[in-house]
Amino acid sequence: MSSTARTTIRQADLIDSIAAALQYISYYHPADYIAHLARAYEREQSAAAKDAIAQILTNSRMCAEGKRPICQDTGIVNVFLKIGMDVQWEGFTGSIEDAVNAGVRKGYLNPDNVLRASVLDDPIFARKNTKDNTPAVVQMEVVPGNTLDVIVAAKGGGSENKSKVYMLNPSDDIVEWVLKTVPTMGAGWCPPGMLGIGVGGTAEKAALLAKQALMEDIDMYELLERGPSNKLEEMRIELYEKVNALGIGAQGLGGLTTVLDVKIKTFPTHAASKPIAMIPNCAATRHAHFVMDGSGPVYLDPPSLDLWPNVHWAPDYNKSRKVDLNTLTKEQVASWQPGDTLLLSGKLLTGRDAAHKRIQEMLAKGEPLPVDFTNRVIYYVGPVDPVRDEVVGPAGPTTATRMDKFTEMMLAKTGLIAMVGKAERGPVAIESIKKHQSAYLMAVGGAAYLVSKAIKGAKVVGFADLGMEAIYEFDVVDMPVTVAVDAGGTSAHVTGPKLWQAKIGKIPVAVA
Repeated sequence: MSSTARTTIRQADLIDSIAAALQYISYYHPADYIAHLARAYEREQSAAAKDAIAQILTNSRMCAEGKRPICQDTGIVNVFLKIGMDVQWEGFTGSIEDAVNAGVRKGYLNPDNVLRASVLDDPIFARKNTKDNTPAVVQMEVVPGNTLDVIVAAKGGGSENKSKVYMLNPSDDIVEWVLKTVPTMGAGWCPPGMLGIGVGGTAEKAALLAKQALMEDIDMYELLERGPSNKLEEMRIELYEKVNALGIGAQGLGGLTTVLDVKIKTFPTHAASKPIAMIPNCAATRHAHFVMDGSGPVYLDPPSLDLWPNVHWAPDYNKSRKVDLNTLTKEQVASWQPGDTLLLSGKLLTGRDAAHKRIQEMLAKGEPLPVDFTNRVIYYVGPVDPVRDEVVGPAGPTTATRMDKFTEMMLAKTGLIAMVGKAERGPVAIESIKKHQSAYLMAVGGAAYLVSKAIKGAKVVGFADLGMEAIYEFDVVDMPVTVAVDAGGTSAHVTGPKLWQAKIGKIPVAVA
């Protein structure tokens, strides 16, 4: 018999605690992330990267003040439970996972701050939205004690999609693998963020270790100050310095800071194996930790706004070119240069994966599209539903690379002349952009609330049944974007990192 007093956890208290934590992390960055990002902002020398970090920091403060999501992708929920062996349950009408999902449902449908439902049931065929972002991915562990330890995280698809799992040989070098792998991840994970690395166990254990590593506090600045005390900390510092020396930078535009920290967790493994997993956390780092002791629901204390640096991004009307989307021509698009900053005003269409797939099917059948794309610009976005007096909720860009396979179709068959998204475009899309004298513009991932303030009107004009993946028409005023691929096919996501890798000079630049 255990001598520890038993603790009773009520179903209602767990539900309320989960719901409150999900609301909390939707609009409050962890204090450690803000502190490290503020340091990165101060030391950044790349103008494009510094501007992107300024937008992320400004967006973060706005979300903390306005209690609205940091990113339009409010994530798939991950919950880690450490259940004390002396915990007992009261009032449960289903399983522990059922209670967690009830908390997710309550948190995501909160009318004061509605969070975007992104989870689809039947991942292979129907891919139908569950409408409440359930189910969560729940990990449970039974441990000694009489408390319920809870970590709640919301993981965006852009960063989760860049996860890597690999079976190294025992003699393979981990640092070498990471430095070879990070550049293949592109910028869709919205750097600067952090890398969680799991080594050991089996393939699935390594992936779990990597995800758990991301739940730890960012402490690289403190580690650099005091110096490493073991081999694992030495490896963390080496990876931090060498990954940043790749020059990828904020949003992949080239700069000094790609990662704010690298975390590593290990587990014993088979003599023939060395499984490794690497999962990035994006600029919308969202997780919280609390402990339930039977005294009721847990509500986290809001952070002080004094934690945020005095950074207030605003459009630079002297350096940015104003663009009227309502009168835009192919000739104007062809005049844009990589790195140019533009302020878009006028009517902007939206569309992402599901809309593009449906357009493809309609064109193949000879059916008319619900919208005329001639001389129009499309924004790859799935916005959060509006609350109160908003015309639209947070509406930052989604990863443009997923639309690469549709780019030729859109440019050749619909009359579209430019696209807006986040991260790089692949070779197929760049070739199509060059062929059609089009352009790809990049908005800052991790600045969704800030971007939404440029949207003055929003209405669904096609595929309403797709929810957040419907085609909207936005009325925008001075929406900030950067020319990432010009009509000649030059990509700032190629030239920027190469320039800064050479400037930093720690890692040789590969010659094409």
